[in-house]
Amino acid sequence: MEEGEKEEVSFEDAMKRLESIVEMLGEGELSLEDSLKIFEEGMGLCTFCNKKLDEAEYKVEKLMEKEGGEISVKEFKAEA
Repeated sequence: MEEGEKEEVSFEDAMKRLESIVEMLGEGELSLEDSLKIFEEGMGLCTFCNKKLDEAEYKVEKLMEKEGGEISVKEFKAEA
């Protein structure tokens, strides 16, 4: 994600780009300068994705909140 980017990317698009970055860095064919630039982009995407996941977790907890303020947290397992 570039600084000053006006359109917000979706979580899914950010994850795809992050996977692409990891693959490119893993190949080891980029120059040091390009590697640092793409690593910085990856860190921004990672921060973005973590924020989106935190927001989603908060919403799920609020939806699961029972009357009287008790929160029922059930373990969630994502299917692969």
